[in-house]
Amino acid sequence: MIVLAYLGILAVIPLVVEKDDKEVQWHAKHGLVLLAADIALLILLAIFGAIVSFVDIGCTGCILQWIASIVIFVVHILAMVKGLNGQRLIIPGLSEFADRF
Repeated sequence: MIVLAYLGILAVIPLVVEKDDKEVQWHAKHGLVLLAADIALLILLAIFGAIVSFVDIGCTGCILQWIASIVIFVVHILAMVKGLNGQRLIIPGLSEFADRF
């Protein structure tokens, strides 16, 4: 269930199914907040890429989106591995936001 918590929208499954397991709930909430942050980041980079391509600087926006996608993938893998080892990946700002729910 912890792996599902970091696979995008599939984080809803552990959130609904494992209501009694506090650890799975923590990871599911953080997975959903991480998904929202990922989507917001990629939208901002798409807007930035559109502005940069309009100014005709090149494919700077494309490169930034590619790098951001790799970083997002690595963060999700790290969160899964830490979760499976019984640890938690604390991301400043996002973790505090997710803890409110």
